[in-house]
Amino acid sequence: MNTKELTKEQESRKDRLTKKELRQIWLRWGFTHLTSMSYEKLQSHAWAYSFIPFANKYYKNDPEAKRRLLLRHSLFYNTEPQTGSLINGIVTSMEEEIALGNNVPETMPVNIKTSLMGPLAGLGDSIIQGIIVPTLLSIAMGLADGGNPLGPIFYIITYGIIGPLISYLCFKYGYRLGVNAIDVVTGENAKRITDAFNVLGIMIVGGLAASYITLNTTLKIPMGDKMKPLQEVLEGIFPHILPLSMVLLSWWLISSKQMTATKVILILTAIVTLGVVVGIF
Repeated sequence: MNTKELTKEQESRKDRLTKKELRQIWLRWGFTHLTSMSYEKLQSHAWAYSFIPFANKYYKNDPEAKRRLLLRHSLFYNTEPQTGSLINGIVTSMEEEIALGNNVPETMPVNIKTSLMGPLAGLGDSIIQGIIVPTLLSIAMGLADGGNPLGPIFYIITYGIIGPLISYLCFKYGYRLGVNAIDVVTGENAKRITDAFNVLGIMIVGGLAASYITLNTTLKIPMGDKMKPLQEVLEGIFPHILPLSMVLLSWWLISSKQMTATKVILILTAIVTLGVVVGIF
């Protein structure tokens, strides 16, 4: 390598994003991804906001290039925010190559975001909403038994640490991999991983439902010459069948009737209230 090529390589390395600048981009996304949303844009406002330090570094004297950068990152975007930071890292790596004049078209970051936000949403929801959140909540509910404030404090602190940690590690990993990450998060292998996490998440939610949902009936039914509690009969046929019925009802209302969680909670409250009034529960 001659002196001219060496100097050019040193200049390229000098112009690359520093660790501090990468942290600035991640911090803006990691703590604002759901702060400004609309059905037209969803998370794109936070994405464009996160790239302002990038734009000020590379396009300070090129307002047209800065405008194009922020415009292409103001298009509709929606994924699971924590694991979705992998996409932020990948796109940051690509935008850096574009800013340095390397052979990467400006349409590629948009295509990458469009291609990956779906698979990462499925994978992220399986991990975050299906495993981590229910697990932490189950521990918190156990600690909160009897009104102990340690329960909610535990959840707030642990998720406040785990959520950003996952987000930051995904961002760093995505930036390191660049465009090569596409092979990791798409295709048959990624589908198998998502399916595995979905199954694990269902098992965890099922275990939590059996452990923490309580519903008993006070009704009695005739058994020969005696009256026997209906609860004992039901438990002998299928343990925890009443809590399970409420879980299945909630699932049916949400999946088949497209009801919101708030409406389902109101319906369950009405059922339990009516049952208590007439003496069923």
